[in-house]
Amino acid sequence: MSLASAFGFGTKKVRYAVVGAGDITQSAMLPGIKHTGNSELTAIVTGDAEKGQALAKKYGVEHVYSYDEFDKLLTAGVCDAIYLGTPNWRHAEFAIPALEAGIHVLCEKPLEISSEKARAIQDAERRSSAKLMTAYRLHFEPGTLDAIEKIRNGELGELVGFTSCFGQKLDPDNHRAKHGLEAGPLFDMAPYPINAIRYLFGAEPVAIESAVATRQPSAGLGDLDDTFAVVLRMPGDKLASFTVSYVMNNIDSLIVAGMKGSIHMSPAYGFQSGIEHNVTIGDKQSHETFKHTDQFGGEMRYFSDCILNDRDPEPDAEEGLSDLRVIEGIVKALETGGRVELPPFTRTRRIDPESQRQTLSAVTPPEQVKAKSPTGN
Repeated sequence: MSLASAFGFGTKKVRYAVVGAGDITQSAMLPGIKHTGNSELTAIVTGDAEKGQALAKKYGVEHVYSYDEFDKLLTAGVCDAIYLGTPNWRHAEFAIPALEAGIHVLCEKPLEISSEKARAIQDAERRSSAKLMTAYRLHFEPGTLDAIEKIRNGELGELVGFTSCFGQKLDPDNHRAKHGLEAGPLFDMAPYPINAIRYLFGAEPVAIESAVATRQPSAGLGDLDDTFAVVLRMPGDKLASFTVSYVMNNIDSLIVAGMKGSIHMSPAYGFQSGIEHNVTIGDKQSHETFKHTDQFGGEMRYFSDCILNDRDPEPDAEEGLSDLRVIEGIVKALETGGRVELPPFTRTRRIDPESQRQTLSAVTPPEQVKAKSPTGN
């Protein structure tokens, strides 16, 4: 596979096709691609031809394909990699043939809607010369990495607990309100606190202690479970709990607490501003605001660097499987109403803050073409 060369700095660039042109692609990834310095946009794949042409004109892209023409993209020689921003349940549909064609894949989270489909993606990568990265953008965000370093350095002491609340008001007309559990907050929002629990503790949950789902009829989301509250048991009888919701006014925070201290992060997961820490060590309190970075451009720059230098990315298919293992346990706990033991799982890699930190300056979200945020704005 040949990689396009960019003249001026003499560096190679990875050519990307974006697959799916919804809110997150338009508001965050498209403006971030040029920002990377080692990546470029060369093709757009969307189910809306009018939208595709408008975006192609806006970003100076020659190649536009429909979803039904995806096989043509894979043989056209116009991209080295894809950024996959379709709804969750369509990830395997595009990731597997791309990997089979030797095209690298940067796939939004969750990796899929079941561990079975995620393993199929993982198997396709193992058979391929191409690389796959699950798009955990916070694995490269300075404030997140600082919290991980504080914990690993023992500043908080032995971790004991974690709690998080993550909510937004979903527009009833958004597609997430119309496709059941797999489009709801458990699959859409819960990967953030689940992933945070795993990278802060540096361990895998062993059981779902409890899981509850509720509905608020006044929100107008029909039969969708709009709010989930979950308690996980970690190794050593540590506890981690979180609530995710499509009906709460915007909230985005977590607290991780140990025997010596704690960190309150708010915001904790978003990309619209810099992450903030309120740290308590013993009786001493401090506050730190981290640089507002381009999290999407940063994760793509890291992935492109892995491609160009033949290194395996850290948030790989196994990382995506790790969260799906927990989500599937939560679904089972909701069905049974009881505690669910999770099957044994060993994560073979963890975040390396030193090599993964990205500090690209933030970009201004552009005006979108036939797309809106989940809240309808």
